[in-house]
Amino acid sequence: MIERYSRPIMRELWSDGNRYQRWLRVEILAVRAWEQIGRIPAGVADRLSKASVDPERVEFFENQYHHDVLAFLSAVGETVDPEDAKYIHYGLTSTDVVDTALSSVLHDALSIIADDLTLLRDTVAQIALQHKYTPQMGRTHGMHAEPTSFGLKAALWWLELGRDEERLQQAMERMRVMKISGAVGNYANIPSSVEQYVGRALGLEPAPLSTQVLQRDRHAEVITVLALIGTTLDKIATEIRHLQRTEVGELEEPFAEGQRGSSAMPHKRNPVKAEQISGLARLLRGFVIPALEDIPLWHERDISHSSVERVMLPDATTLADYLLTQMNHVMAGLVVNSDRMRRNIDVSGGLVFSQKVLLALVEHGMTREAAYKLVQSHAMAAMAEPSQTFQSRLAADSRVTDRLGANDLADLFAIEPYLGAVDEIYQKIGLEKKEES
Repeated sequence: MIERYSRPIMRELWSDGNRYQRWLRVEILAVRAWEQIGRIPAGVADRLSKASVDPERVEFFENQYHHDVLAFLSAVGETVDPEDAKYIHYGLTSTDVVDTALSSVLHDALSIIADDLTLLRDTVAQIALQHKYTPQMGRTHGMHAEPTSFGLKAALWWLELGRDEERLQQAMERMRVMKISGAVGNYANIPSSVEQYVGRALGLEPAPLSTQVLQRDRHAEVITVLALIGTTLDKIATEIRHLQRTEVGELEEPFAEGQRGSSAMPHKRNPVKAEQISGLARLLRGFVIPALEDIPLWHERDISHSSVERVMLPDATTLADYLLTQMNHVMAGLVVNSDRMRRNIDVSGGLVFSQKVLLALVEHGMTREAAYKLVQSHAMAAMAEPSQTFQSRLAADSRVTDRLGANDLADLFAIEPYLGAVDEIYQKIGLEKKEES
């Protein structure tokens, strides 16, 4: 991933130097396991622990061998006694090292993303609690529907991010695996005790069964979960973008001191962070198909997945981390214009209370069909000629006033009933516990 869309912590995690250090650790742990069962002389692992690996030397050898693991072994071998070097990679195949180290790096990357997600969810929870009773126009099909609470909108985001957390934890657990089982996964040249030793040292579980590689449904699940996280962020960003439009003006992403919105128009304050999140989420979703196509490999292994993963796994995890931190920045500084939210509720002249009127007329004896036609006719007339409001038209119609008194009719245009179930909803979803804490 280009530096513009990555944080240093992820760049270092996926660097060549860190990858080769992880490979070297797997190799030394395997030697130590061989020592414990008496197949390699004691002390070799301790001496090999002083080995080093220079990425430039690996590249030098790879240009000759066209094989990265053999190049790595040659580069490491230069830094230790030849008698000790001969035990490096003893009984192993390349992917014993590569897949085990990859799981280790992936687990660390996903742990960072999990922390990002927790932080963002906490930020969103605070918004939901702060704006629990802030009235906002609810919209369906992009049109005014009925009043709701901005807190409920944020609470919905909080719940979705919670499901993302659950999916991420499940994918992390299924990715917390390794394999050191040989060329076709049947331990022909290495005992399972070596695998178990290395796995314990790395905090990874040996796969119950593998071929030459770990099966790629695990990696595909990780990518799919990251794509879902990105899509949740896209959904939130899209809502912010809509509500920041000049005609709406209910939300605004933070605009820094000295920031400029347009090269031509000094007045502009564009939702650039939200737009960036939406755009990069498309890229993140784009990794799902390659990840799924990496699952079918020829027989016990081919390397058609390898080139894909060299790009996909670093880029997907780096993007997910970047998007989460950017969204947390947006949400932490989100400007909520509650006055504009209220004005937008009122802008239709009460049309958004039509269902309350419909139900009241039905409760007072009118058929639903008749009530619907009556209410709709006044609503359409008010939209066509706003000088006479929806409420005043109803108040002048005897078919309405014969059933509803003036006070009863006025009560139907109150905001409070639309917020009446907010406490119950917060309690149901668990946000009241956040409030108490």
